[in-house]
Amino acid sequence: MEIQLYYQEKGTGIPLVLLHGNGENGTYFQHQIDEFSKDYRVIAVDTRGHGNSPRGSAPFTLGQFAEDLKAFLDKMGLSHVILLGFSDGGNIAMLFTLRYPGYVDRLILNGANLYPAGVHLKVQIPILLGYGITSLLALFSAQAAKNRDFLRLMVKEPHITPDDLGKIRIPVLVIVGTDDMIREKHTREIAAALPDSQLVFIEGDHFIARKNNISFNQAVRAFLEQKGRGDQK
Repeated sequence: MEIQLYYQEKGTGIPLVLLHGNGENGTYFQHQIDEFSKDYRVIAVDTRGHGNSPRGSAPFTLGQFAEDLKAFLDKMGLSHVILLGFSDGGNIAMLFTLRYPGYVDRLILNGANLYPAGVHLKVQIPILLGYGITSLLALFSAQAAKNRDFLRLMVKEPHITPDDLGKIRIPVLVIVGTDDMIREKHTREIAAALPDSQLVFIEGDHFIARKNNISFNQAVRAFLEQKGRGDQK
């Protein structure tokens, strides 16, 4: 059954849709909402089961989140958007663009990964341990079950290949922190697989959009203001 996704909206112009990371909500992008609403119609969406959006009964997977986004954009009457996704939001953005390429004019991937092993082992090991523990506790605790579902997304998903990315023919900005939780080699693999991509490293960790927002926003704005073959005539 379709659910009603919660969203924040500010500004007018070309729609810029923001997708947050695992366990977060649209408020993560407060600095981007304030900055880009000067020139764009910024829409920050809470993913299913995150923030103020209901969990619903559908599978709690990145693929389902991509379908939720499709239903949301259709309801909003939006068929051409710029999509900016952070972390799992970037993974959702990739899946959505692969499934519905006509909807996305430009794509910004911040700290995304193609598969779980793209994350540094020092980060992934605690996630794996937490998933195992919450899976056991989920038998007795609703909160543990919720935490298990969040952790499962990072343990089991996504499953995207470089060949898949070769199908994305629009301009793409791949942007990450210099000390990101995503392996640098993996990020470079993503950028290399995209036919029309730019790769930018910003000083900081995984959360550069929040912690180094001035540099992050400057890089995103520079990308958005460029002319590219993905632009509408």
